[in-house]
Amino acid sequence: MFFNKSLKLQTKIMLLTFAVVAAALLITNILISQNIEFDAQKGTARKAASVAHLIVKSPLVIEGLAQEKNIDAMQTYANESRIAAEVEYIVILDMQGIRKSHPDFEKIGQQFVGGDEADALAGKEYVSVAKGTLGDALRAFVPVFTPEGKQVGVVVVGVLMDNIKILEKGTQKALFLAIIIGMMIGMIGAYLLSKNVKNILFGLEPEAIANRLEERNAMLQSVYEGILAVDSHGVITLVNAETIRILGLTGIDDSPVGKSITNYVPNTNLLEVIESGVAQVDQEQDFHGSPVIANCLPMIVNGKVVGAISTFRDKTEVKDLAEQLTGVQDYVDALRARAHEFMNQLHVILGLVKLKSYSQLANYINKIASEHEEEISFVTKRIREPLLAGFILSKLSLSRENNVIMHLAEETYVPKPWNNEVIHEMVTIIGNLVENAFDAVTDSPYKEIELHMYYDKGILSIHVSDTGEGISPEVSSSLFEKGISSKEGNRGFGLHLVQRSLERLGGTIDFESRPGEGTIFMVNIPYEVKEGT
Repeated sequence: MFFNKSLKLQTKIMLLTFAVVAAALLITNILISQNIEFDAQKGTARKAASVAHLIVKSPLVIEGLAQEKNIDAMQTYANESRIAAEVEYIVILDMQGIRKSHPDFEKIGQQFVGGDEADALAGKEYVSVAKGTLGDALRAFVPVFTPEGKQVGVVVVGVLMDNIKILEKGTQKALFLAIIIGMMIGMIGAYLLSKNVKNILFGLEPEAIANRLEERNAMLQSVYEGILAVDSHGVITLVNAETIRILGLTGIDDSPVGKSITNYVPNTNLLEVIESGVAQVDQEQDFHGSPVIANCLPMIVNGKVVGAISTFRDKTEVKDLAEQLTGVQDYVDALRARAHEFMNQLHVILGLVKLKSYSQLANYINKIASEHEEEISFVTKRIREPLLAGFILSKLSLSRENNVIMHLAEETYVPKPWNNEVIHEMVTIIGNLVENAFDAVTDSPYKEIELHMYYDKGILSIHVSDTGEGISPEVSSSLFEKGISSKEGNRGFGLHLVQRSLERLGGTIDFESRPGEGTIFMVNIPYEVKEGT
């Protein structure tokens, strides 16, 4: 019953504690009761024997038995001794087992009853339990000897067993009362203990704690970021599956839990966080040659730092995510430019309407509609992938907004790809190359960019040329490295992202540049097309 799931933890603790206390007290009661019975009988026997020893030493008794005289005096002496010693009877026997004294005068002169007096008449001293004329009694037998050593009789001192049991019951009542009090104290203690345990567990039942632990462990293991926690001594207490995976990439296969963090991450910031109590976020760390971006935060309980936890992610994956976001940004920028151009055209139309220049309005609308239709037709005939075609159209709008002449070469032809994933990479490549071209012609007197794309025998070639100032020899050797740029400020990421996209596609990139004349970037990409495109 203590493990019944329907019972609350507090109830289980109270019942279990009560059962343990009750069992302990009941066992104690049984053992003590047995000892009480034994001690009561032993004490009574000792008392009866002591009284008998006093009686047998009386000259009155010795002479009375040896000379068969003073029988009444012996009877009086025996009764007075019985009353003084608080025993039920004192019987004096001669060597034939005939009573010479007895509490009941009528039984004087009669044979002793019980059948346990033979050994005493043979000179032995002992205690026995037998049934006499007054009932079951504990009887002490002591032989009576003359000064010459001759046995002349026996003194029997008896205590009724009923009186011994009354004494035992009185002691057991006190013991039972003590047991009741002990059980009440146990119940109070069980209640206080269960309440304290419940408070420690925040009022949750074990099943709820187990369920929450399983749920949180499942959440922990399903998190894509690595999670690693240490205690205040820097010993690893928790890792999730992603942490094991990242450590596995470095050749570490054993479980790190219970081991020092310095054995796995020598340059970790977790120990600094534990010491300072200050979080460190977006820090680059090295996991045995595997770079990660980590956040280290202190774990504070009751105002005390008890450890630290680190969440981290493979730096390469973070870079890939940044590249994907950059591609999305290219789409956003292109759409923004398109919307901006459209708003400019709407402003012109609104102005002509207000001036009531309807003929010019008609000509203007026909002109932009015709140009727009021609541009769309020109692009979509050469670029069969709608997503890429829309992106190029937006770049053409952006060029007009920036007062840059941008051409899509007549020979351009891009069929639909077999795998649409390549389009996203192409957006990243073309978008960054065109953006670099815009930057290159910013300060040029003649701003012109040409985009040329053509497909031949499984290879898609992309050429982006500009009339900018060119690339200096100092920069050209490391142009595709992160952070390297011919421009000032926080630049140098575009060509690095282009390089990463080409690595995924298995493509190549090269460039030619002449200072003061411009630059052309040449990209070749393996390109599998759909049949019929």
